[in-house]
Amino acid sequence: MTFLEKYASIAEIATVKSRPDLLELAWEQTRGTMPEYNYHGDMLNEYWARLTDEWPEYQFHLLGVGEEILALARSIPLHWDGTVGDLPEGIDGAIERGFDKGNPNTLCALLIAIPRVRQRTGMSAVALAAMADLAKERGFGSLIAPVRPSAKALYPLVPIARYATWKRSDGSLFDPWMRVHERAGASVLKPEPHSLGITASVSEWEEWTGLEFPETGQYWFPGGLATLAVDRAEDRGRYFEPNVWMHHRL
Repeated sequence: MTFLEKYASIAEIATVKSRPDLLELAWEQTRGTMPEYNYHGDMLNEYWARLTDEWPEYQFHLLGVGEEILALARSIPLHWDGTVGDLPEGIDGAIERGFDKGNPNTLCALLIAIPRVRQRTGMSAVALAAMADLAKERGFGSLIAPVRPSAKALYPLVPIARYATWKRSDGSLFDPWMRVHERAGASVLKPEPHSLGITASVSEWEEWTGLEFPETGQYWFPGGLATLAVDRAEDRGRYFEPNVWMHHRL
């Protein structure tokens, strides 16, 4: 059974290589699904725009009837020796390694974004399955993901090393997005406290968060998975978003 036969709601899996005309539409329909600060990563800003130019076959959109955008997915091939010790340092390390382009043998998930009107419909799991199929088609034995734990924002002061081990009463992982990966067969490899680094001026952070930061110190802000370190003397706010590495054996 093909992927499209299994998921009847999907009319087409369109890679950027085959359908570059969908880029702007998909961006418009998913732009607000992540916190604004997540679009300003120090390392991601350096590489992100190159993904669709240099790796267009690994970026795709799921389309419904009438070419409705159902999901946006971004990934990058990289080399990984299969050990925990060789994992990149979060999403920043993954995208940097991917652009080294040295004998890739693994696909690394970078983003799955679902338009708001299609959220809570199971579409993220479908997009994840499509990404795993893409990896298998390319001959990769693994799909790895620096998973952004979606409910961690409710527990910003809990270290990610502890949060990643939390379980529900039924034994499944506590975090909803980690649980999507778990249900797809993934296992937890390790937490990554410094996965995505974001450095900006205090005024930029105040604009993004809707808060004021009157003095130097550590601040929690709505939607943040960890605290923001503000230095008023240097006019700098620095934030490291934690992720959890998970592994799908293909």
